[in-house]
Amino acid sequence: MKKFINNVDDILSESLTGFADANTDILEVKFKPDFIARKSKPAKSKVALISGGGSGHEPLHGGFVGYGMLDAACPGHIFSAPTPDQMESAANYVDSGKGILFIVKNYSGDIMNFEMGTDMLDLENQTIIVNDDVAVEDSTYTTGRRGVAGTIIVEKTVGSLAETGASLEECKTFGEHVNKMTASMGVAFTSCTVPAAGKPTFDIGIDEMEFGVGIHGEPGRKREKIKTADEITSELLGAILEDLKPNHNQEVLLHINGFGGTPLMELYLLFNSSKKILDQKNIKISRSLVGNFTTSLDMAGGSITITKLDQKIIKHWDSPVHTPSLRWKM
Repeated sequence: MKKFINNVDDILSESLTGFADANTDILEVKFKPDFIARKSKPAKSKVALISGGGSGHEPLHGGFVGYGMLDAACPGHIFSAPTPDQMESAANYVDSGKGILFIVKNYSGDIMNFEMGTDMLDLENQTIIVNDDVAVEDSTYTTGRRGVAGTIIVEKTVGSLAETGASLEECKTFGEHVNKMTASMGVAFTSCTVPAAGKPTFDIGIDEMEFGVGIHGEPGRKREKIKTADEITSELLGAILEDLKPNHNQEVLLHINGFGGTPLMELYLLFNSSKKILDQKNIKISRSLVGNFTTSLDMAGGSITITKLDQKIIKHWDSPVHTPSLRWKM
């Protein structure tokens, strides 16, 4: 195992410390229990958005704490759910009087711990479960579809709505709508290596790929020989479009996400392959996002996410955002 490590037990705390020091204008990190919070409190009372999950998927979720997205994020140990006291502490810290909205990926451990965290709160709260992965209905970690790269779309759009002063129920309803309009699927060429394990999570042949892999390296639909980028893209998009069933001339957001070990050059190639297919189907890419946003440590591979757009989703995707890993002005 070749990684930048001092001590395996300290990797998360040292990483969070560096993350905080690199972004002192945007956020702060609290320890024991660990959570990341916006440094500047909102000028007006707003619904506070909190997400989180196991570390190893950076920049999800901590990289999206800031104006226009999350108010706080709770990082668990690598690929492990955060603990209920993290959610409780984060919620009490960022609450500004309009309630807490938790955005949770559909993994059994995450859901269980977030539910326990909400039970500990005296604050009004609601939860959105993100389940955009169309690869499998059930896996090692879930009952139902997994929450993967589509989470960033939900966090960005609902974060924008919350900034307008919308109510807790309005934010929850909109988030559930965005989730239903979003579908993802990925493929892995290599395993990832969890530092505490010191070896790859799974074995895969040099000429093989795991089709429909999860972001922890859990199995997907099938394992097969590596194909061309166009062939892989066609299979991924086929599953996604079958789920979303977009109309002709449907406007979409196309998100090409890397798992951490694939060069950006290849991700843009994947975007090109996707555009050719969508153009043939008269599906219009009007918004795009390419890069490593929901990673799996050092796994080589990537995923495709499509969100069917309407005017409200476009408005809140385009709105200003200022976080360590996503920022733009309009």
